[in-house]
Amino acid sequence: MKVVLFCGGLGTRLRDYSESIPKPLVPVGYRPILWNVMRYYAHFGDKADSIKQYFLKYDETISNDFVMSEGGRRVDLLASDIQDWKITFVDTGLNSNIGMRLKAVQALLEGEEMFLANYSDGVSDLPLPDMIDTFRRQDAVASFAGVAPTQSFHLVSIGDGGRVKSIRHVKDVGMRINGGFFVFRKQIFDWMRPGEELVQEPFQRLAAAGKLLAYPYDGFWACLDTFKDKQLLEDLYSRGQVPWEVWKPQGAPPKVDAAR
Repeated sequence: MKVVLFCGGLGTRLRDYSESIPKPLVPVGYRPILWNVMRYYAHFGDKADSIKQYFLKYDETISNDFVMSEGGRRVDLLASDIQDWKITFVDTGLNSNIGMRLKAVQALLEGEEMFLANYSDGVSDLPLPDMIDTFRRQDAVASFAGVAPTQSFHLVSIGDGGRVKSIRHVKDVGMRINGGFFVFRKQIFDWMRPGEELVQEPFQRLAAAGKLLAYPYDGFWACLDTFKDKQLLEDLYSRGQVPWEVWKPQGAPPKVDAAR
């Protein structure tokens, strides 16, 4: 099953971190958030120029064990991250919205009854096979992971004269947000019109027709949207608490960098 990863956008809320790279290339540990998303999908078997250059110059020795010999002239990997990956890079335009980006790759999805998509700015231990199976059993065109908001806001209900009726934490009102993990049937393109943002007009039509599903998930999910989010993920990574690395046995002992 093919996966569409949306890697564009200016990432303005992360400019206090860097203005030189797109948000999907902001690192968490040794690898960018984009690599973590791709590794997640690979586990289940299923700025454009900067992203292209990253993979063209991809160095697997950063996150894999290897044997170096002949004074460094020969490097033999003991494991590989991307040997089975097939990546098609498509420049969909700097200012294109998500709907326009998806429409631009429609021809590359010919023959696919279903496909996956991701915003490429969030990580999760979401059980992808279960999400796909749930979607497959339903008469729906699109599905997304519905996760609890991570913000610490309080929602205020106001009555006449400005009197406050209630104050509730955003997590306590039963609302969910779009977690950016999608499953689509090919019919999604029939619900889209030129220039539309995916989760606005097309999703509104699908919801009205009963063709849109949300997969509720209360496990780990985090989005790299601000510098504060990056600090949180880096802190988890430094403590070895990486639930999104579903390709690794959880609770395994820390990896030794070099033998002595």
